[in-house]
Formats: sequence, structure tokens, C-alpha cells
Amino acid sequence: MSAAVVFGATGFLGRGLLRDLLTGPDGDVLVVAAVRSAESGARLRDRLAADGVPLDRLSVHVFDPDAAELALDPAPADVRDVYNLAAAFAFGMTAHAAREVNVVLAAKITRFAAVADARRLVHVSGYRVAAYPAVPAPWPRRHRRRTYRRFGAYEASKIEADAVVRALAAELGVPLTVVNPGTVIGDSRTGAADQYLGLAELVVQLARGQLRAVPGSRRTVLPVVTVDHLARFLALVPRDPETVGQAYWVLDEATPPLPELVALLADELGVPAPRRRIPVAVLRALPSRVTGAEKETLSFLSADTYPTASTAALARRHGLEYPPVRPALRLWARHLAATAPGSAGG
Repeated sequence: MSAAVVFGATGFLGRGLLRDLLTGPDGDVLVVAAVRSAESGARLRDRLAADGVPLDRLSVHVFDPDAAELALDPAPADVRDVYNLAAAFAFGMTAHAAREVNVVLAAKITRFAAVADARRLVHVSGYRVAAYPAVPAPWPRRHRRRTYRRFGAYEASKIEADAVVRALAAELGVPLTVVNPGTVIGDSRTGAADQYLGLAELVVQLARGQLRAVPGSRRTVLPVVTVDHLARFLALVPRDPETVGQAYWVLDEATPPLPELVALLADELGVPAPRRRIPVAVLRALPSRVTGAEKETLSFLSADTYPTASTAALARRHGLEYPPVRPALRLWARHLAATAPGSAGG
């Protein structure tokens, strides 16, 4: 039985992808969750089982992320597809900590796909990579320092990883597809999510009456995608040979501008919507202790648009449609308000 290997399997998106692969049409494929310890693998199994996901095709394999060359224990016999969803998603990290996962581990996973002679490597990056000029890897030291200083460790490491994975895949002959998702929100049917950074943190502040003003301008958009839609998109990518060598921006262009989004969620949560806006330039100038905003998050506050035509064409070809975004946002906000750390259900 051929295998689809998922790195980052225990994360929010990883679990969503496992769920889709285990319930999808490829019933002859072994779904391999690559985890860092047997304990985390056991927790993953328990969580999927509690969600009603069938586990008959799930196989949990341990790997050492610090090894020079990645190997799975036990080693699957026939690796068909490799998904890299592994990421350090946090603000305030050191450059070293961010690079170890987002760049160094991504390169190791690319080499793993090459050694396994995988049909496809699907690398999950981020939608903001389209906003910056591409600099081929390896980056000059000066450019790396400047980029990490400008954007912070998380965003800079994702930009660098995009360049590194592309260059290495081309060198090693790995069939690569890059997927650049928008802000990933909860399941469109339940709102369920367990990430509380970025836009989610803003929603929690709104729910608690702590959001005094909306950051950005009236045109600022943080495009979103529900975790279940993104998982379905990731699952279909390797099935389509035309996706080799392509990059897809998966984000719902129906996402309302941030002030409108905040007003929508305030209505859902039964709290007043802030009427003031704070321009990004002001947020950059003031200390974080005054604004309460992480400097690293400010590059996401943009009115930019993204190249989504190829994504829309692929989705149409496979009959995949975005779920209605406003009901999904409402469900997600309600879930966050009820489950965030410090809430009654958190």
C-alpha cells in the first residue's frame, strides 16, 4: 500500500488534513502521521478517534527533527506523497528558533521526499510571500539579516523557506507544489479551532471588550480560509498532474475588509464594535507595550491582492467551492470566545 506522509500532523491544519485523507476517496492509501514522539502520536490517535475519524488506514511513525537526514520509524515501504505542514507559528521567536523549523526542517523534508522518490511534495507556505520580491536561495547573509530585522522571525523564515524549498526541489528533481493559505480559521461546520494567534487573538480581544480600535485602514483585509476547505484542497493537489511546479494562493476573496469583519463578529458576540481605526504607521511608531500589538503582525495588515486565478481554476475543475465565509467567521468567533485560554470553557 502506498503512503501519504504528513509532517506537522499534530497541528491544527495537520489534523484537518489527516481527517480528509482518512475519509477521502483514496481508500488504498496508507496515511502516515510523522510525529516527534510516541506520546504525541498516541494523543493524536485519541483526538482523531474522539472526533469520529476512522483510523484503519492511519499509521503513526516517529522521526527525529534534529537528525541530519530524516527517517521514519518504522519506514513506510512506498511513499507516494509528502506533505510539509510543519511550522513554528509564533511571534517573538528568535531567528534561530524560527529557522530551525520553518527553514532547516523544510529543507530536510524536501530531501526526504527526494530519497523516497515521492510522486509529489506539497509544501505549505503563506499568502504574504507574494508581497515581496523573490530572492533565490541561498540568501546572502546581509539579505537574511535585513529581512529578519524588517519582518520578524516568523514571517522572514516563511519567506526564506519558500526560496529554499523551491531551489532544493529543483536541484533534486522533486515534483513540488506550493500552497499559500490565507489566515486559517475554524471548521466551516462547527467553528472548531485551537489556534489563538494573529486574527484569532484579535477576535478574543473583541469578545472580552479589550479591542479599543481596529488596526489598519478601511481597506485592510486579512483573507481567511476555513481549515476544512484548505484540507480538501491539499488532499486533491497530488491527484492532479497539472499542479506540479505550481503555487496556489488558497484564500477566500469574499473575506470582508477588517473593519467590516470586526463589526460582523461583534454582532455575533453581542459586544460593541470599536469605531476607531489606528493606521499601521502609527502602530509601527508606538511601542508594543502601548499598542498591545506585536510588531511582527503589522506586515499582515495590508490591502494587497493575491494571484488566485489558478487556484479558482483548479477548484472548479474538481468541484471544490469555498463555504460561505460570513457564517464560518461567526461560528469561529463563537468557538474562540468559548474556548480561548482564560475563558469559561478554555
